[in-house]
Amino acid sequence: MLIKPLYAMLLGGALLASQAQADDTIRIGVSQPLTGSVAASGTYVTNGARLAVEHINGKGGVLGKPLELIIEDNKSNPREAVNTAEKLILRDKVPVMMGAWGSTFTLATMPKLEEYGVPMVVETASSSKVTTSGNPWVFRISPTSMMEAQAFAKQLSSFAPAIKKVDFLSVNNDWGLGAAGAFKEVLESKGIEVGRSEIIAPDATDLSAQLAALKNSGSDTIIVTSGVEQLTLAIRQAAEQGIKQRLVTTGGSFPEPLVKNPGPKGYVSTHLLFFSPWTADQSIHPDIARTYMDAWEAKGYPFPGLTEGFRGYDAILTIAEAIRVAGKAEPEAIRDALWKVKLAGVNGDIAFHKEGPEGRESGQNTPNIYIIQLQDGEVSAL
Repeated sequence: MLIKPLYAMLLGGALLASQAQADDTIRIGVSQPLTGSVAASGTYVTNGARLAVEHINGKGGVLGKPLELIIEDNKSNPREAVNTAEKLILRDKVPVMMGAWGSTFTLATMPKLEEYGVPMVVETASSSKVTTSGNPWVFRISPTSMMEAQAFAKQLSSFAPAIKKVDFLSVNNDWGLGAAGAFKEVLESKGIEVGRSEIIAPDATDLSAQLAALKNSGSDTIIVTSGVEQLTLAIRQAAEQGIKQRLVTTGGSFPEPLVKNPGPKGYVSTHLLFFSPWTADQSIHPDIARTYMDAWEAKGYPFPGLTEGFRGYDAILTIAEAIRVAGKAEPEAIRDALWKVKLAGVNGDIAFHKEGPEGRESGQNTPNIYIIQLQDGEVSAL
């Protein structure tokens, strides 16, 4: 007869202990793909977030309290992204989130932010819909696909032979299709012909059919949008098929395995990144970049993962600064403070301008974009 009351007492005690721990820290919810088709990228971003927390806590935390990450795996799946947001907000009572890597996962999460009134700093997603759909709880530090395309267009004169006709190989989701649309619009405005478009399933492990369809299309360039795993596969299989077009990848992901195990000798691929550790001395704030890189190296994380880990690092720096400006770790106060953030990060200066319907604007940063080339395992700036 005493079992139920005793269990209730123990449960109540555990909840009180958990709440006491929460009161001693400032919790930040993290939704990232730690398993599934883009797990490599999500893991890099999460590790970057961990490093930022260690850096901030090493300096005394925020408002006299240490930061604590509550990390949930959204499993590279939009439904799971919704579930993770609800867990973080309702169960863990986080006052702010970072997430959710891809555009599809982020867009799926966004209605929950508005429903429960919790802000989220978006560290990766590039779909224009993230900041134009009228969600005032969203603040994105990563570039839109249009920003990427415009940055790429400024470097067109650097390519020899010149780019005259492009094809597209895009992952079949909001990110991939949105990127293809943005690049088509910008390149056509520059007089470049747009050829074929091939799409790939997010979990595809063989791209040979799509690449074969593009091989003799008459284009000189294939623009590829997907995560680390499929970018690596696309470059390897393109080389195997003897595809002569140059491959350009978008979205800030980098085919890390090709550094240690390069493709055929002389094969060159071009990559749009938002942080280039190979040229960190040329970044806007090289001292901040070096602090981040040193911490990454100390953990033994793979060097090429720096190209994505910085997203989590800068996102947590941004959230911490907003909490400091707000003076309290409460959702609405953090949301209001994010508009006031002016911060130096690994990518560069972080501040938000308004995008979206009047009165329901989202925050959008204007980040830096770098173009690098990979050949025989060596990386150089374009």
